[in-house]
This record gives sequence, C-alpha cells and structure tokens, in this order.
Amino acid sequence: QVQLVESGGGSVQAGGSLRLSCAASGDTTSRYCMGWFRQAPGKAREGVAVIDRYGWTSYRDSVKGRFTISQDNLKNMVYLQMNTLKPEDTAMYYCAASGSYCDLSRPGRFGSWGQGTQVTVSS
Repeated sequence: QVQLVESGGGSVQAGGSLRLSCAASGDTTSRYCMGWFRQAPGKAREGVAVIDRYGWTSYRDSVKGRFTISQDNLKNMVYLQMNTLKPEDTAMYYCAASGSYCDLSRPGRFGSWGQGTQVTVSS
C-alpha cells in the first residue's frame, strides 16, 4: 500500500499558476503509475494527468498546454504544475497511485489515494 499526501493547493485568480505536490511513502516500489484527478462539487471525479514510472504522460484535453505532470523518483514525489488557470479548474485535486494501469479515464484502477488539496480559481 502506498500512502499519498498532497500539498500546494490554494486560491488564485484566473490566469494564475499553482504547483501541486504529492509525497508518496510506504510500498513505493509497487507503484507503476501516478496520477492527478479532480472533483468539483456535484460532478464526477475526472482524470487530469498521469505519468508512468518511465516518464510517459497523458493529459485530459482541457488541460493540455497548461498543466505539466512530473516526478522525482528518488524523492518519491509527483508534481502538477498548473498554468493559465481557469475558473473551471476549480476542484479538489487528488493524487493517486496504480500498480499497473496508467489510464486517466479509469480512476477505479488506482488503488491508493491522498486526501486531496483544494484549488479555487476566481474570475
């Protein structure tokens, strides 16, 4: 089991930037893929970006060109740099780990989740 702790959320105006961090601990050798997901009130959880242990990445269309996922395997950290933020990016953001699948459209395949960090973007 992998324990995940997110940080870096906050409130910004549209056009601003935030960098989310996720610290992984526990059985980190079993993790194959790390991902960032988000959930706005009244909406389903959706995948934002994923990165596998080899550095392959995938993004949802609405964040391409604005968000960048990265990782530091030595420090067991995963990051999400978010630029040009929009009000529709407002949500609780979660870090997740998967031992096999790396598909942002399948949050159910991710077995470990953090508590989340809130991102609020005002217009």
